[in-house]
Amino acid sequence: MSLARDMARAFDPVLMMQDYGVIADRWQADVLRQDPRRALLLCSRQSGKTEVAIAKGLHTAIYAAPSLVVILSPSQRQSGELFRRLMLCHQKLEGAPELTAESALRAELSNGSRILALPGSERTVRGIAGVDLLIADEAARIPDELMTAGRPMMATRPDARMMALTTPAGKRGWFFDAWHGDDTWARVRVPATDCPRISADFLAEELRELGPTRYGEEYQLEFYDDQEAAFPTAIIDAAFTPEVSTLW
Repeated sequence: MSLARDMARAFDPVLMMQDYGVIADRWQADVLRQDPRRALLLCSRQSGKTEVAIAKGLHTAIYAAPSLVVILSPSQRQSGELFRRLMLCHQKLEGAPELTAESALRAELSNGSRILALPGSERTVRGIAGVDLLIADEAARIPDELMTAGRPMMATRPDARMMALTTPAGKRGWFFDAWHGDDTWARVRVPATDCPRISADFLAEELRELGPTRYGEEYQLEFYDDQEAAFPTAIIDAAFTPEVSTLW
């Protein structure tokens, strides 16, 4: 690989994706090139959100070395699957730094970078520090206490990035709050109808099979109330007011 191509990859992760065989959609290219410090990706199933996380993780490990990339998800299986796919892309990328160590959940590169896939337990993240990129996969399903324990891993890296990707999981939890919170997050919403690889016929079939609620959550990115909740969120919210009058 030429030095010019390597320099071009360093400035543009989309070129790196092309070199391991993935052509980015417009929204994927925008996220990678804009490189927000904190990003929430609310995306339909099969819309390509995992490919964005893989590209961001691999680019960080290669071109921000020595760096530490951590993958966090609700379960070890999910973290391990994203890690496995990332390493497959590494294998296809000509000129990528060689592996000096690898296991099912950990890789070290010859440039000093490390990539870790952590099981979904609050105990697994304590003691890890100096994280340059935190990827939260299936973020809406990561328990609040796990995210509370995980965020300090970035505390000593002022330029650390965090990317949270998910479909909705009800009107609750840290992701729901962040999605409807302040402007410290860059927000990207990609419903299935915006993905060129998902046909209208497939979506019509899914709507018939899943029903409107499940379909709305998985493909149209709707936040619904927990089916087990005694009262809808709107009723609970309506019971409170920030305007408090004096009692005397």
